[in-house]
Amino acid sequence: MSTPQNGNLSVMPLQEFVLEGFEGVLQTQALLFALFLALYMVAVLGNITMIVVITLDAHLHSPMYFFLKNLSFVDLCYSSVITPKALVNFLSSSKVITFGGCAIQLFFFSLLATTEAFLLAVMAYDRFMAICSPLLYPITMRPSDCACLVLGCYCGGCLNSILQASFTFTLPFCSSNHIDHFHCDVPPLLKLACADAMTNELVMFGICGFFIVGTTLVVLVSYGYITVTILRMHSGGGRHKLFSTCGSHMTAVSLFYGTVFVMYAQLGAVQSMEQGKVVSVFYTLVIPMLNPLIYSLRNKDVQEALWRLGQKHTAT
Repeated sequence: MSTPQNGNLSVMPLQEFVLEGFEGVLQTQALLFALFLALYMVAVLGNITMIVVITLDAHLHSPMYFFLKNLSFVDLCYSSVITPKALVNFLSSSKVITFGGCAIQLFFFSLLATTEAFLLAVMAYDRFMAICSPLLYPITMRPSDCACLVLGCYCGGCLNSILQASFTFTLPFCSSNHIDHFHCDVPPLLKLACADAMTNELVMFGICGFFIVGTTLVVLVSYGYITVTILRMHSGGGRHKLFSTCGSHMTAVSLFYGTVFVMYAQLGAVQSMEQGKVVSVFYTLVIPMLNPLIYSLRNKDVQEALWRLGQKHTAT
């Protein structure tokens, strides 16, 4: 960036950004490194375990677990888009990320996070069909239909990431190249723009609001019908099993949508970067770590599949 004689700023293309991350002395950075590493390792091991168990156990070859396997894959990928770079930066004096690297990180993070939002809605619809229309369920949830639904989730995520990345990285950046965050995200990048970013904020608010409201409505309507159907059942054991299965999904939905809403679906959210960092830790690390635990600890089928695989391994 250079300053001409008339005092106006001349914008030069940025080649790199600096990820400021979290403030603190070396001991604080080391503690954060240990925390991030522990959360990331649990998330990786948990999601890989879910993928392997669902793939190998024939009892789990159903639409619900097909979607759950894809959810684990998305969680594994989008935590891996952010965390390795953050871990390196905690122990490095140079926290540089190239302009292209930042754009790629934002693109894939947005793609995978949006895909997860759609997947959670699809999983709610799957439970709705299984519980409220059991006779139609084998027809509406054939393997080809499930694959198309998952593909649609990725397409929706890709559309959002293209819009977010293109709107963000066409802005001129001239105030600074220091991103007040531990990864490349839209709100902190908008802070660096030397042009009016209100249009970008409105686009982010509108797109995220549309996706969150739309997918939330699918979840709420599906679980509204599910709740009514379960309450009409005469079997107490059946009600308990269904509430347990659906409770796991509702827990995951509440955690994910709650944090995403705080970060992206309100205009004032981009004003607080410190709050944004904490929320980002939650949905980039904590939720991917918790999802396998939520679905395994509260799911008898997964527990039995883990036991069967353990028995096979012991026998060999």
